[in-house]
Amino acid sequence: MPNNTLPLILGVSGASGLIYAVRALKFLLEADYQIELVASRSTYMVWQSEQDIRMPAETAAQEQFWREQAQVSVSGKLRCHPWSDVGAGIASGSFRTLGMIVMPCSMSTVAKLAVGLSSDLLERAADVQLKEGRKLVIVPRETPFSLIHLRNLTALAEAGVRVVPAIPAWYHKPQTIEDLVDFVVARVLDQLDIDCIPIQRWQGRREEPSKNSS
Repeated sequence: MPNNTLPLILGVSGASGLIYAVRALKFLLEADYQIELVASRSTYMVWQSEQDIRMPAETAAQEQFWREQAQVSVSGKLRCHPWSDVGAGIASGSFRTLGMIVMPCSMSTVAKLAVGLSSDLLERAADVQLKEGRKLVIVPRETPFSLIHLRNLTALAEAGVRVVPAIPAWYHKPQTIEDLVDFVVARVLDQLDIDCIPIQRWQGRREEPSKNSS
């Protein structure tokens, strides 16, 4: 049974790779999870740059927008929050959650989280997960990493954050972009003990028959 009795926070920062957030949302909603979604201010620009799509600012319209992108009309529960609403429920430690995923996670967001800065709701919600000792998973999508990036990521890892870079595998023989994306998303959800994506997992290397065997 899915562990979906508490909400899961999905933060979307202004890094390239919005498809990761869309695919995660699709599978989580289809599995009947409760999602509290907050997109950073820069995410609006990324949608425009990557898809030539305008993400609405109004909460109700944004919820419909994300459902349309994920192609999930009614399953699960989705509530979107304005990036500036630092008084939202997810900004408080008394708001219980399964944890939080920031996907994709920009290096700017990584830097702010590493030094405890909270300039918007996404950063505040992530900081709350840290101070409450809850699960926080970030998916940095940048290359190459500078020394500053690596130090900030190390600081977060030392604080208990799970760092899952957007690096796909190939042993499952991907045929589409979605296959590559879904592998990464599944590994992200693994960090929260959520298994709702039908991916081909590693089963071990098959031994080749010996040339001398009969």
